[in-house]
Amino acid sequence: MLPRVAKYIASERLLGEGGKVVVGLSGGADSVFLLYTLKELGYRCLAAHCNFRLRGEESERDEYFSENFAKTLQIPFLCRAFDTVKIAKERKVSVEMAARDLRYEWFEELRRSEGAEVVAVAHHSDDSIETLLLNLIRGTGIRGLTGIMPSHGFVIRPLLCLSKADILHFLKEKDLSYVTDSTNLQDEFIRNRIRLQLLPLLETFNPSIRGGLLGTAQNISEATKVYDSAIKECIDRVFDREKGRINISLLRTCPSPRSVLFEILKDCGFSGKTIEDVYRSVDSQSGKTFYSSDLRLTKDRDEFIISPVTHNDGREEYEISEGCCRLDFPFSMEVLVADRDSLPEIERGKNVATLDFDRLRFPLILRRWRFGDRFVPFGMSHFQKLSDFFTSNKVSRPDKDNVWVLLSGDDIVWVAGHRIDNRFRVGESTGKVLILFRHTTDGD
Repeated sequence: MLPRVAKYIASERLLGEGGKVVVGLSGGADSVFLLYTLKELGYRCLAAHCNFRLRGEESERDEYFSENFAKTLQIPFLCRAFDTVKIAKERKVSVEMAARDLRYEWFEELRRSEGAEVVAVAHHSDDSIETLLLNLIRGTGIRGLTGIMPSHGFVIRPLLCLSKADILHFLKEKDLSYVTDSTNLQDEFIRNRIRLQLLPLLETFNPSIRGGLLGTAQNISEATKVYDSAIKECIDRVFDREKGRINISLLRTCPSPRSVLFEILKDCGFSGKTIEDVYRSVDSQSGKTFYSSDLRLTKDRDEFIISPVTHNDGREEYEISEGCCRLDFPFSMEVLVADRDSLPEIERGKNVATLDFDRLRFPLILRRWRFGDRFVPFGMSHFQKLSDFFTSNKVSRPDKDNVWVLLSGDDIVWVAGHRIDNRFRVGESTGKVLILFRHTTDGD
């Protein structure tokens, strides 16, 4: 049995020879086998036990057993207890999810502090089969049908080459004791129902169902490599990551626009349901907006634009006093005053404003635009609402949220990055000129 595990570790490149590893030890059969096996294979192990305080005396029994088992193997033992129910309420997740997260968070903390290469956990092939069936029942994408992977980040699973029966046979042969979690024998959790009811039922149709499912998962895992390669090529073509823009015309040319959209947006934190809604909006009118926890996606003509959600109450303001030569917040801007007759050579553009200095009242105020703001756009003679100006100039909603205006008294003199007010333009009677240079990053 040990040679099979050693061969699997080598073939999957899970751990270097003699490497240091944090081993999750619950006290159950699987983790007892894992710790014993890695020790016998010459790895430097550190046993880590989580007491989630969910099963009363049984939780204390498991901790006591695990500590003593590690001592018999002369392996360092560390334990951490958690108030799991309280933490689950604070995080607003299920107790099972809280326990899982706490476990891996602590294991990673240990890996770093102890200088270990990886964290080893005791999932075996039966766990992988149960995961595949669980995902299938709940509904899943292609990756959900690959079962449990041999490694993920710094977490490795050296026992996926073995079944539960293999592990129990070895422990009996070696006379190694372990504890049993009573909840694993109950039907109250869906995974246990798959283990205790569904799999035995499926075996009445096909006695080799476990091997068949593992083979299917392996085939899908290989197919996923092709899928990932094709998806990456499509994403690189349609998605400008720097600007957060998805080109809808190019998206339509992909073999599966829905899959490409899903792979882009799931990494941005959008839920599966929201992504479906986004996909259905491909052929709809502009302006539809969708949200993740901290991002917004807006359909703007032939693009989906992803931008941070801004919580703007319109009260953030910055002063530019007379004599100010530079502003660093909310963006970098240089300020220069010059005589009209001796103006330096200026590179014109939307991020440069030249204003009649004598018409200005200092301090100037820089703030975000607000609904109801209006100004006289350069070249025009009448007022226009900023909201109408944005619409006529096809300014997208995310871009609108980032627009700042410069005021002299109550008058807008410059819509930064767009247009100055015609009343403050440089004319024949201008003596001194105020020049503003706004520095932007690419894509602004």
